[in-house]
Amino acid sequence: MNAENDLITTPVTADLLRGHLDVEATAHGLLPHRLPARARRQIPDDRLATAEAQPSGVRLAFRTRATTVELETLPTKRAYLGFPPPADGVYDLLADGRLAAQATVAGGNVRMVTDLATESAELREGPAGTARFAGLPPGDKDVEIWLPHTEITELIALRTDAPVEPARDSGRRVWLHHGSSISHGSNAAHPTAIWPALAAADGGVELVNLGFGGSALLDPFTARAMRDAPADLISVKVGINVVNGDVMRLRAFVPAVHGFLDTIREGHPTTPLLVVSPVLCPVQEDTPGPLAPDLDGGTLRFKATGDPAEIAAGRLTLNVIRDVLARIVEQRAADDPHLHHLDGRDLYGEKDYADFPLPDEVHPDPAGHRRIAENFTRLAFGPGGPFASPTA
Repeated sequence: MNAENDLITTPVTADLLRGHLDVEATAHGLLPHRLPARARRQIPDDRLATAEAQPSGVRLAFRTRATTVELETLPTKRAYLGFPPPADGVYDLLADGRLAAQATVAGGNVRMVTDLATESAELREGPAGTARFAGLPPGDKDVEIWLPHTEITELIALRTDAPVEPARDSGRRVWLHHGSSISHGSNAAHPTAIWPALAAADGGVELVNLGFGGSALLDPFTARAMRDAPADLISVKVGINVVNGDVMRLRAFVPAVHGFLDTIREGHPTTPLLVVSPVLCPVQEDTPGPLAPDLDGGTLRFKATGDPAEIAAGRLTLNVIRDVLARIVEQRAADDPHLHHLDGRDLYGEKDYADFPLPDEVHPDPAGHRRIAENFTRLAFGPGGPFASPTA
């Protein structure tokens, strides 16, 4: 059965999804969200509204004998005026945990960013399309379709040449992670190659990824979403967006971190909670933000524009942030034995930068994502790590 008319159509419902916190019914189908509706009503800008709707880490999960699978979607892609259009986002299909096929969806809407500094954009509407996977392994299998991590994806229809049923409970621990654009997956080649997805696979856990490009800003509504979400393991990777957005001074940052952690602890009082400071980013190690685009040479790069002389007055840099986070965790851990700290330079430091430089001075390339995942797996999930399996 290869013709579309011979395929079985299964409604895309919330019970087929993993890695999301909410779903929204749209005129076209179902839109997964990574923040609940209550939090979305409090979002102050388009950047976070766009980022949380991009389904980084979100996947369909079902069991089937199908060897042909089609997923009809309406993507909304992001492009930048004056730059070549980005490649179509990749859909990864895993069969029994292994990457078995990939597909893309052409067309769709385009969110055209017209001003890099303000992120102002206009929406250009386009048609839906279909990601098609054929020649899959025969027999019963657990299938996951990981959605493009940087494309808003409205799910319209799932078609297969055999019946499907929702995936069974894997029994794996749930890892709830919050971070910035690197956690979101900037510059990763495909959705299962973002570092949190790689680390989750290596650590044998189920990922819920709240990595939001440009928007890990200690927002109270994000903390409340984490407080209310089921989780066996929690990590919070914060600091770089606070610096490159120049949104806080030291006086505000310290209580904001405490408040964020206090809120998470209201719902998860004894869950292993790992606070991760920023990875190495040479342009902001000792220079405050804001970060600005640098288009010299025709390649998009970023530079810090603050004055290091103002650090004494409370301006933040990555080195200041790291010192503060280490002190906060040390202070709180006296009463919270399940709270842990990880210096982000242990995930990506000077040696890693020498091996895999940051192409735009801020975000790693695909090899950099793999290096971060390998280091996180070793330090967090490995023996003696805060996320080590209790049976290991």
